[in-house]
This record gives sequence, C-alpha cells and structure tokens, in this order.
Amino acid sequence: MNNAPTNTLGFLLHDASRLLRRRFELRGAQYGLSAAQWRLMVHVVRHEGISQARLAELLEIEPISVSRLVDRMEQGGWVRRCPDPQDRRVRLIHPTDRAMEAFTMVKALAGEVYEEALAGMSPERREALMDGLTQVVANLNELEASTACGSAAKEG
Repeated sequence: MNNAPTNTLGFLLHDASRLLRRRFELRGAQYGLSAAQWRLMVHVVRHEGISQARLAELLEIEPISVSRLVDRMEQGGWVRRCPDPQDRRVRLIHPTDRAMEAFTMVKALAGEVYEEALAGMSPERREALMDGLTQVVANLNELEASTACGSAAKEG
C-alpha cells in the first residue's frame, strides 16, 4: 500500500481543478454543453475570429477534436465559421448571439462557484492564494519558454 501524501502542490492543484470543473459542470448543465464545449466557447468569445488551429493550441487538444467540437457547436447555434480574408484555407470561429448571452450568464455562474470554493477564506488569504498561484504560473511559463528556446537552438 502506498502511503504517499496527497496534500502536495500537484495533488491539491489537480483536486481543486477537478472539483471546480465538476461543480461548474453541475451548475452549468442547464445549457446542455459539455465542459469541452464550454472551454471552447469561452475562448471563442474572448478571441472572436480565432482560427481552429489556435483553438487547438489553447485547449491543448488535437485539431481534429477541435473540428468536431466546432461542428457540434455550430449545429447547436453557438458558433459560426467564416472564411479568413487573408487565407482561404483557414476558417475563423465567431460566437453567435446565443453564445454571447450564455457567456454572460456563465461568468455570473463561475463567480458563484468561485465564491463557494473560497468560502471561509478571509480577503487576505484569498489574495495570498491568487498571488501564489499567479507566481506558480509565471514560473512555469518562464521555464517552458526557456526550455522551448533551448530546444529550438539545438535544432537550429
């Protein structure tokens, strides 16, 4: 039997993310969108006119999976594809009015879920948590960028 602690940074971040996602999915089920569809819609609203290739990068999934997601969301009236005026091979994804309305509601719903998650924490502890997580993300992004630059230099 493995007695490794589960209160390490990795386990806590993973569990918090999983539980937030589950709570959000439960509360957002009324819209009939999967978690993957919600994530896609958020990126489409925030980056209107985004390409499917860029969506795949942001969602960290294969382009064919993004294409299928966009197909389903287009059929449901959530997004529309438009040709890119600079490159006829590229299709740009735009949110529909339906998506924009849902996004507004979802922002409010997300705020409620975050309040549930942070219940019992003082404003100072909330700020410290956000500061700490921001620093973790910045550190890891910096390491990833320097690793990518090192790999590119070796290949070149």
